[in-house]
Amino acid sequence: MAEAADNRSTPTAAVRRWLRGGVAVLLTTGPLVGGLLAPPAHAAPAQGSAAAASAGSAAPGAAPAATGDRKGTGSRTAAITIRTLSPATPEKGDTLNVTGTVTNNGRSSISDGQIGLRVGPAAESRGALAQNAKREDYLPGADGDEVKAKEAKAKVGSMRPGIRRTFKLKLPVSALKLDSSGVYQLGVTLTGQTRERPYDQILGIERTFLPWQTSDAENKTGLTYLWPLISRPHMTVRMESDEEQTPVFRDDDLAKELAPGGRLQQMVKLGADLPITWIVDPDLLSTVNAMTEPYRVQKKGGGTRPGKGQAYAKQWLMDLQGAVKGEEVATLPFGDPDLASLAHRGRDVPGALSVLRSANERAVNTVESVLHTKPSTDYAWPAEGAVDPSIVDVATSAGAHNVIARSDSLRDTPLSYTPTSARPIGGGNTALVADAGLSEAFEGDMTRPGATSRAVQRFLAETHTLTAQVPNKQRDILVAPQRMPSTDQARAMALALSSLQKDGRWAQGNDLSEAAAAKPDPRANRKVPGSRSYPSSLRRQELPTEAYRQLQETDRGVNDFMQILTQDDRVETPFRTSTERAESTSWRGEPEAAKDYRDSTSDYLVGLTKKVQLIQKSPITLSGRSATIPVTVQNNLVQGVDGLELRLKSRRRIGLDVGEAQPVKVDGGHSQSVKFSTTSKANGRAFVEAQLYTKDGKPYGKPMVFQVNVTSITSTVLLVIAGGVLLVVLAGVRMYITRKRNGGTAPGADGTDASPGAGGTEGPGDGDTDGDEDGGSGDGSEADAGPGEETGADGTAGEPERDQEESPGKPGTPGGPGEDDTGQGSGSASDAGEKVDR
Repeated sequence: MAEAADNRSTPTAAVRRWLRGGVAVLLTTGPLVGGLLAPPAHAAPAQGSAAAASAGSAAPGAAPAATGDRKGTGSRTAAITIRTLSPATPEKGDTLNVTGTVTNNGRSSISDGQIGLRVGPAAESRGALAQNAKREDYLPGADGDEVKAKEAKAKVGSMRPGIRRTFKLKLPVSALKLDSSGVYQLGVTLTGQTRERPYDQILGIERTFLPWQTSDAENKTGLTYLWPLISRPHMTVRMESDEEQTPVFRDDDLAKELAPGGRLQQMVKLGADLPITWIVDPDLLSTVNAMTEPYRVQKKGGGTRPGKGQAYAKQWLMDLQGAVKGEEVATLPFGDPDLASLAHRGRDVPGALSVLRSANERAVNTVESVLHTKPSTDYAWPAEGAVDPSIVDVATSAGAHNVIARSDSLRDTPLSYTPTSARPIGGGNTALVADAGLSEAFEGDMTRPGATSRAVQRFLAETHTLTAQVPNKQRDILVAPQRMPSTDQARAMALALSSLQKDGRWAQGNDLSEAAAAKPDPRANRKVPGSRSYPSSLRRQELPTEAYRQLQETDRGVNDFMQILTQDDRVETPFRTSTERAESTSWRGEPEAAKDYRDSTSDYLVGLTKKVQLIQKSPITLSGRSATIPVTVQNNLVQGVDGLELRLKSRRRIGLDVGEAQPVKVDGGHSQSVKFSTTSKANGRAFVEAQLYTKDGKPYGKPMVFQVNVTSITSTVLLVIAGGVLLVVLAGVRMYITRKRNGGTAPGADGTDASPGAGGTEGPGDGDTDGDEDGGSGDGSEADAGPGEETGADGTAGEPERDQEESPGKPGTPGGPGEDDTGQGSGSASDAGEKVDR
């Protein structure tokens, strides 16, 4: 220790040189370090206006850079959250209430902690508001003077690291000493000491804004606030196969949104008393209306279960009908189609744009039938208000003349104030340019402590400053918030609008139609930005071109399917609405879910078409050259089919004629056998193709192929023919024997017929004469002899009869059986031919 003391008191030359250099550095950098370190709290008021001015110009950019990576130190040692500030827009004589929490985020304990209020200078522009909102560190002068009133202070005592305390301040507004109208920065600070810095200092600060208006503005700003009732698609294309066509839902999440405290329930409840314009997606109304009746919900493992939102749906529709009564309602096309995706990806797909017109027509019918009010369809709302020429063209192609854009897309860079929203953009169309700052005011996470109060006060401050920009000029401003606000976001929006409505000293609510009819500012930008200006982040979220091709293919399949139905409306409505839902803006950011929805629609259509089909035939044999082939058509739909025709086609040229096409008409749940008369010119095997066709000649379903074996001369026919030939031969032999026998006795009468009997070359006269005579005797002998021979009277004739019994049908055997077979065989041969012809 002595050695160490000696070293400290008598440093070496090297140490002395190092110390001298260190002192020089401290002397030159001391002012800079002092400027970066937060001064003691008691020294802040003595800084003067010069310090405030220099701080206001230089420190906003430098302070965060110097201390941005040192959370929990300096003026960020403690985190302060303002939970409530009321009234949001105070008047003279009001009492201001501020509540919140303070948390020690530092490494050491805080002692003698005290909460106080500071009032900064009034903001002169919206840019100044944005700059003050971004600052995190305490800045002397810019953060104003501490309010001296006793009520503006609250002790929180000592706080160990991580400890949180609540505070509450209640003081008259007069204690703030606010002068002229404006938006004042209100800061809540924590003053205390730490072990490292044992003197009073600012250890934490949270800022908010306090609008102050001493009297009504000369020209109040007209504020049009869109209140969107939009949800993602919940209904599928599927319907139960019952008479009521019970709908099937993807999930039952909509029931939660309609239940008390749910997002959509709160949107209707809060919006009922606000100065807003309702803008609705008719698909939501249609879906909720379907939920008022029994419905089914898909289960993950397959099958369906009963939906649970029927009571919620009935109550929600009743509340909504009351809320919109007498109010302006603007409607989007059915399903809220993504206009940008359609313009950039689907425009070149044939028929894609036609969806917009049908969606507009369905929108009007839906709103009128559900809400009993006539809506306006003259508005188109692209995603986040981003526009380019192609989007404007698509948006106005279905009849809308007003395109809701946003100021960060259609910019007004040359102006120092916010112009009126309405801008003529050519072609008789108007761009209603929503203010981007006001529209995005409630997009944050409103569940975080203090987020609602901060967003509300910022919104009110923006509207106040906007009005003060040009006091002698009245303007109409549009606010288009996010399409599907959360419950907390909706409550924050409602709080801001109700505060603005209650105060009413610088702004007043307008309808959307009033904003569209407002006189445009001649200095405002009217040029729609080019396609290259469209944000790439939004372009990446668009539906792909393949999606529109798939939907177009499904639509063609629906058209073909409807041609055969007797009740095509049972199929047309579910599939048309499903196509419109598949193009919804709500699919942005969910490409897989969007594809699953499209696939499920096309798969369901295929399943329905397969319910009308041909029953597969097994190989058949045609026992003749002319026959009938039956083909069975089965209809498993709940409705009948008509307008189909069935055609057969032989794949092998064996002369098989399958006949003409046959019409098909089958009742629901039945089958019909369609018969085709066929003929063949040859034997053989052929494959026949059966195919159903629609009225316009398009094939319906898959073809059915079956085998046909043609055997026009069967074994039975051959036996009959062979028997007939045998009988003819036997008859000829018998006749020969009979003639020979008769010829041996007849010549003895005159001894002159040898030549005719032997050669048969005599003249006709001789031959005929002899033949007649011989034949006459022969016939008579044959006729006389026949019965005797058959009965066995002649011993010679009886022998062949026994041979015939032993060997029936033996060729050359004379006798009785040969005569009977000949007669029967001739008849049998004729019958067999008739069977073949049939």
